[in-house]
Amino acid sequence: MEAFFFGYQAFTAKADEMLERRGLSRVHQRIVFFIARYPSLSVKELLALLGVSKQALNMPLRQLLEMHLVDSVAAVDDKRKRLLQLTSDGVRFEAALRREQVKLLERVFAEAGEAAVDGWLAVNKALGQTQALAD
Repeated sequence: MEAFFFGYQAFTAKADEMLERRGLSRVHQRIVFFIARYPSLSVKELLALLGVSKQALNMPLRQLLEMHLVDSVAAVDDKRKRLLQLTSDGVRFEAALRREQVKLLERVFAEAGEAAVDGWLAVNKALGQTQALAD
């Protein structure tokens, strides 16, 4: 458990610094990550991916909109449906956050070897499935 704690701390450290400089937190990173991964994601779909309430999402999403990192546009087929996309600044911001974490993973994966990477991926998939089953 201690190795997991310190590994996660190392994984998030650089991104946390970058977020803190903008007055943001990890929840903001999760939001921009999923919007980058799924362009034109609806607010409802984002809520489902994050597993949070509309109330919990409201403030951090509003902050990202006010900072012009995220845009919200009405869907063509249903004007009540809001679709989220990253602005050009949001794309750069999300890429910078992800780049630091990818560089760290590439370095430690190279050190650990292919079998360790396969095991790490299997553990993470199993953890994700455990969470999905709990919901």
